[in-house]
Amino acid sequence: MPHSGDPHADGSHAHQPLDGLQVVECSTFVAGPSGGMALARMGADVIRIDPVGGAADHRRLPLAEDGGSLYWTGLNKGKRSITVDLRSEQGRELASALITRPGPDRGIFLNNAPDHGWTSHKNLSRRRADLIHLRIQGHSDGRPAVDYTVNAEMGVPEWTGPSEHAAPVNHVLPAWDLLTGMTAVSGLLAALRDRDRNGHGRYIELALADVALSALGDLGWLAETQLSGQERPRHGNYLYGTFGCDFPTADAGRVMIVALTTAQWHALTEVTGTSTVFTELEASLGTELASEEGRYRHRETIAAILRPWFAGRTIDDITTAFGGTRVLWSRYRGVSDVAAEAAAGEAGPLAGEVDQPEVGPVLATGSPLRWSGTGLCPTPAPALGEHTEEVLCGGLGLTQLEFGRLRDAGIVGGRE
Repeated sequence: MPHSGDPHADGSHAHQPLDGLQVVECSTFVAGPSGGMALARMGADVIRIDPVGGAADHRRLPLAEDGGSLYWTGLNKGKRSITVDLRSEQGRELASALITRPGPDRGIFLNNAPDHGWTSHKNLSRRRADLIHLRIQGHSDGRPAVDYTVNAEMGVPEWTGPSEHAAPVNHVLPAWDLLTGMTAVSGLLAALRDRDRNGHGRYIELALADVALSALGDLGWLAETQLSGQERPRHGNYLYGTFGCDFPTADAGRVMIVALTTAQWHALTEVTGTSTVFTELEASLGTELASEEGRYRHRETIAAILRPWFAGRTIDDITTAFGGTRVLWSRYRGVSDVAAEAAAGEAGPLAGEVDQPEVGPVLATGSPLRWSGTGLCPTPAPALGEHTEEVLCGGLGLTQLEFGRLRDAGIVGGRE
């Protein structure tokens, strides 16, 4: 059965850590919306402002059969949605009033527009000096960028893919976008903590390219290239820095094996019956395969020795053999397998079916954070403009007559 729209419908939580906090979001695509959704999943009242008719991401693929965007609904779960004509003076005034609304749990704004015009921090902070405003950018100098252009600039596609492949290999997951969204959440909550203690407003700029560059530095990749004077070679599915490799199985499956620790390495060799072989190999090579460096350096030889063991066994055989051991492994699956498991309830409360406006019953996920051991069930995203009247009349005090006039004039929208 679909979950209801109430995030506490299963009775698992009477209180969330950000209950009472209001955040206004005016952003598109992945980074900003994913950050806003993370705040909503922790209890914040996140109000997304879109232009009447929807922003550029409202109909982005993938789409449901009736045209509803699974992308938009997936990234806006648990929020409230209002639509306003942001090109009009009246529409911008309504949005500005909502963003700078007084109160200790208000005055928090997340957007990804250029810092000029009505959304500039200079203009908004005139209305509320302690405004917390986080603006997501492409580059810190104002140049536009998206995840896939940033990834190319950072050089990661040159390390990705089969060793014999000459062209760069792009990734599918918008990792820099998602990391930027979570960094935005950290920045907003840190700024809120500072405002609660000291009364200070904050203007925070967060560039997608800076998040990516920072990650390259944190992982040691910049230093590695600087000191070696050359690019890291492609290794295909071999794991860099230790032993990790994929193996085909007897039933046309494939598994990924990783031996990060000495204990995992010994467990792998014991279960596969190759301990003696590798002991002799160590002696002949004058190396220790118990070390990560040794396993990485001789990864292809190790894989060649292990490959027949996997080739002679099915996935079920391997599952039985590795059960209860310290071997670190997993089988390769399709997303269709993951979806079927979630639909059958095997993923627990994190995933389930919701009755999604504009789409219908569909699989969705909730928060991966488990508070006191219990996670939150998935909730649907709003329909575009669903809460326009509720927010503007209940939050800004517009009368029904005033709202009706604005609606008739096309200044505000409603449920599309």
